[in-house]
Amino acid sequence: MDLGITGKAALITGSSSGIGLATAKVLLEEGATVILTGKEDDEVKEAVNELGENERLFAYAADITDEEEIKQLRDKIAKDVGKIDILVHSAGITGNQGLFHELSVEDWQHTLDVNLIGPVRVTKEFLPDLRDGGWGRIVFISSENGVQPYDDELPYDSAKAGIIAFSKGLSRTYAREGLLVNTVSPAFIESPMTDTMMENRAKELNVSIEEAVESFLDVKRPFMELKRRGRVEEVASVIAFLCSDKASFVNGSNYRVDSGSVATI
Repeated sequence: MDLGITGKAALITGSSSGIGLATAKVLLEEGATVILTGKEDDEVKEAVNELGENERLFAYAADITDEEEIKQLRDKIAKDVGKIDILVHSAGITGNQGLFHELSVEDWQHTLDVNLIGPVRVTKEFLPDLRDGGWGRIVFISSENGVQPYDDELPYDSAKAGIIAFSKGLSRTYAREGLLVNTVSPAFIESPMTDTMMENRAKELNVSIEEAVESFLDVKRPFMELKRRGRVEEVASVIAFLCSDKASFVNGSNYRVDSGSVATI
């Protein structure tokens, strides 16, 4: 399917691995110019090597919690690429986990700074680009946690709920200018983030990684009817659609890619 984004420039935060990297691959295949970002320079270079040399592929290291680095990122992109048409915000962390009384205010602040204020910073910096030209797309990566909070992940839950509200508000503000804003909410995707979660669970339970995944699905995610972790490509395909001309009447939506994990309508 031709997504109609040949020649469009897409900035993908957190694209050195996982969902962000998979999205970069799809958008490159669809003819877009893709800008990778990640916190560490080595990780970004490794991502470029994985995707292969391409004249439409650019990559820069930037910390989304650092306002000055984001400004420098925009300057570099403006010099090397020009303005962006698409922003996919995939950068995020799980943050510290535990029951409310076990977590400090600092634990909350760090998780919110990366997962909620980070997207706000990046959007604020690149919004003039996205409002220019009468066509633009923003896709934020939220989570099932945004609508179905878990008691041992409250800072993450709250940040992801905030992203859905932020996205909805933006969608009402800029749609008439041609800038469409949507959210994708995955659940338990096979990625470095959940790899770490399962490694820790395997150690705690003294079981294999496969057994840790199986027990997690049974105990923590009983409504995931496919009984497996999702693949990053399965999320990336939905993101790519929302970045495309095919999604020209989709605005302010939250697309769940979660195997039914969210138990309500």
